[in-house]
Amino acid sequence: MILIRNHRKIISFDLDGTLVSARFGDMVWNHGIPMEFAKKYALGFDDAQNIVMGEYKTLGDKDLLWYDIAYWLKRFNLSVSPEELLKRYEDYIVPAQDAKEVLGRLKERYALIVASNAARIFVEKELKHTGLEIYFDRIISATSDYGMVKKGEDFYKRLCSEMDANLSDFIHIGDHPVFDYKAPISLGIEAYLFKSKEPFFSIYHAENVEGKTITSLKELEVLL
Repeated sequence: MILIRNHRKIISFDLDGTLVSARFGDMVWNHGIPMEFAKKYALGFDDAQNIVMGEYKTLGDKDLLWYDIAYWLKRFNLSVSPEELLKRYEDYIVPAQDAKEVLGRLKERYALIVASNAARIFVEKELKHTGLEIYFDRIISATSDYGMVKKGEDFYKRLCSEMDANLSDFIHIGDHPVFDYKAPISLGIEAYLFKSKEPFFSIYHAENVEGKTITSLKELEVLL
């Protein structure tokens, strides 16, 4: 069990589309794997991409295997390793503006954790590449660590239990209107929906969501 040091409040951050651009994951899944498929089976990229995307849909994002890149590489009989494929696209790992500056100051007052739906191999790669890993007390992958495919109410309850904290001790920030905002809010967790002004930073759209919305980490810092 991870205890809150000095009984500080905890800020949990989503990763893709919040602390780091979602473009990296998009490139790995929707460009990298289709490219390997095209080379393996002598297809044009568009044809390969259509086949790969169709295969993704046979499972869907409610299945844990959908998030397992090693599973897909094996299923498609591709020789590239997950680590090699992620490294190939690491230039697309771009941190949010002012991330290090703001996280450094927040760490002095709060316990900081990452609470991501992405598989741990992606989470660790992105945090290490950006140098953001040093700011966090705990890193959680819902899919890899909890066997949960979405960050719903059960996810936040388990997170609070493992941190030996009350729901009121948490503040959560993320870009998904349901899993990063509505789910924690429904439990009484203070939450902020992150809507970056940077183009292509998030794959979600929060225009019609009512509630607390921020457009930068500095804006969050001011509100807290």
